[in-house]
Amino acid sequence: MESSDVPGDSSAIPGKTAEKEPPSAPTAEATGPDAVRTTPDPRPSQPPPGQASQSGAPKADASSQDGPETSSKRKQVLSSADTSSLSHGHHHSHHQMHGSMWKLSVAALGVVFGDIGTSPLYALRECFSEASHIPVTHDNVLGLLSLFFWSMMLVVTVKYVVFITRADNEGEGGILALLALVLPKRGAPKVKALILAGLFGAALLYADGMLTPAISVLSAVEGLEGIEALHGHLDRSVILAISCAILVGLFLVQSRGTARVGAAFGPVMTVWFTTIAVLGVVQIVAAPEILWAISPVHAARFFLANGWTGFFVLGSVVLCITGGEALYADMGHFGRRPISFAWALVFPALTLNYFGQGAMLLENPEIHEDSFFALTGSGGALRVFVVILATMATVIASQALISGAFSLTRQAIQLGYLPRLEIRHTSSDAEGQIYVPEINWLLMVACLALVLAFQSSSAMAAAYGIAVTGTMAITTVLFFVVTQKWWGRPRAALVCGIMLAIDLAFFSANFVKLTSGGWIPLVAAACILSMMTTWKLGRERVAKFLRDRSEPLDQFLDEVDAADPVRVKGTAVFMTSTNAGTPPVLLHHFKHNQVLHEQVVLLSIGTEDVPHVSAKNRVTVERLREGFFRVTAHYGFMQIPKVTDILKECDKRGLKTRPESTSFYLGREKLVVTGNPGMSLWRKFLFSFLSKNARPATDFFKLPPDRVVEMGMQLEL
Repeated sequence: MESSDVPGDSSAIPGKTAEKEPPSAPTAEATGPDAVRTTPDPRPSQPPPGQASQSGAPKADASSQDGPETSSKRKQVLSSADTSSLSHGHHHSHHQMHGSMWKLSVAALGVVFGDIGTSPLYALRECFSEASHIPVTHDNVLGLLSLFFWSMMLVVTVKYVVFITRADNEGEGGILALLALVLPKRGAPKVKALILAGLFGAALLYADGMLTPAISVLSAVEGLEGIEALHGHLDRSVILAISCAILVGLFLVQSRGTARVGAAFGPVMTVWFTTIAVLGVVQIVAAPEILWAISPVHAARFFLANGWTGFFVLGSVVLCITGGEALYADMGHFGRRPISFAWALVFPALTLNYFGQGAMLLENPEIHEDSFFALTGSGGALRVFVVILATMATVIASQALISGAFSLTRQAIQLGYLPRLEIRHTSSDAEGQIYVPEINWLLMVACLALVLAFQSSSAMAAAYGIAVTGTMAITTVLFFVVTQKWWGRPRAALVCGIMLAIDLAFFSANFVKLTSGGWIPLVAAACILSMMTTWKLGRERVAKFLRDRSEPLDQFLDEVDAADPVRVKGTAVFMTSTNAGTPPVLLHHFKHNQVLHEQVVLLSIGTEDVPHVSAKNRVTVERLREGFFRVTAHYGFMQIPKVTDILKECDKRGLKTRPESTSFYLGREKLVVTGNPGMSLWRKFLFSFLSKNARPATDFFKLPPDRVVEMGMQLEL
């Protein structure tokens, strides 16, 4: 189990480097006459409030040679300027895909809109299920379709496309990116509450990642039951077996990456949206009066006529907007404008299909249990084609959620809320395409368990919705913290208050599902939140333990000067989570071996509150005395550190090293669970378990294994 001398383990809250001191500020050891500093600003320059950046390339701060006081001030300014990326134009991430608007929009159809695009398979059907107690009448059909239309309009179009996507963190979106954006300072109770809210929202996304593949694939395969040629040959066990086989295959191919099959996602989803739109138009032509459902008057009449029963059916209506959060989360891959353009194509297709289902229900109320596949007729080639196409679309929707879970995991690790896990890059071209084996297999087991436990997509729909609406509500709260700084509190409160009222209406309507399976995502999210907070608290305790056993670097250098130890050829790199003081592993090494290398590098790696830090702005080198150097590397929360790359950047800044004569020293502590106060006993056991199963630092930081030396110490929790 690795020591917190390894950077990242005890990193502070998002937006800060591993220790409280600004990494670019010189320490006391660097103030002598020999001090030479190269201190680029790790952060890209931000546009003024309300103005988008015109280039994705980060810009170096002109104050890179400032003194200690200015450097510290710069860090404070950067932390408070995060919300300036609340853009009102097109803001590209520097790693964003290149190409025409059309190509980007087609690609977004496959990655971003898979979840919401497959909702017609079950959304309207669930509104008329036995559990909803809503009969299939003319007024109820129009009322529900009106709710569908205005839910998509207000939540997806207005909230996410118009407003939320403007709050980007250097082009990146998603709830953790937004959380990193809204934390101006640490320690305040308000900030701690925001952290918990943001982490719980992230935990709910993991729960959504379990449910979406299961319900999507199962609902598509259930379409086989309506094919007349298969009547008598299909029972529920066959449907479950086919669904499980598709899910297992989906998770098995994750390690190969999505680069090859991903190219087909957009075209397949284009065919899907075209098909469902045409199926809907055919029925609308036969019953054009269904178009009156666009009027919100029908939604109001629905609530008046059905009372609380009508309110609680919002728990099923919300199924038409699940996947809306993906608009924001995937913004870094495509950009705001391509996603907005793609939604302008998706929204009409979804509306036409829902209205087509409604038109058919007006003529044939008895088919409400199969309202989507009933659009294809009683069977035949068209139904087979749509079932196959629906299965492909649900696999694509599942892929988007799985990839999102991988990306979320990487962010959480870099921000210090999850232990190190194995992260494999599956593409040499796209940095965002990663594979996390542990998360992949956990999601697969969870999906299979849900399919086998619920047996049908209708039963599973009871567990669906709470996770999505909870995340949406938390996103609104975090968005308010951002916008009040630029719009002023009254305007921000008005806009976000309306958003939150809608979110909470959907969220509260889902509470009636708790006993029918709605507790599953909440319990899963609570467990994930407990793991995240336990890891953060445990690493902070480990960091304090190591700080207490450290000593000022000036004092240690004086001891080295007095002892005049033997200096061997080469470079020793001591990895540390703090850029202040002497790493305990260095003290142990010098105490027991009484020798030092010609060059000694104290390397700390900090995670900034931006998604990416460019290579030219990433590394700070300080030349100390006695052959010592302090190196601080800055990475964004979407990046994975690689120590060999850091040393290459050091070479450009005057610190010359040779790979064959460089050794890396890490600490490895043994945790002992005790009754010491400050941390619950169950958290201590959980933290110890997580630490023992974390990936070795040599793997995570891409260290050459034959050049690593580990030194142990015992730590009492």
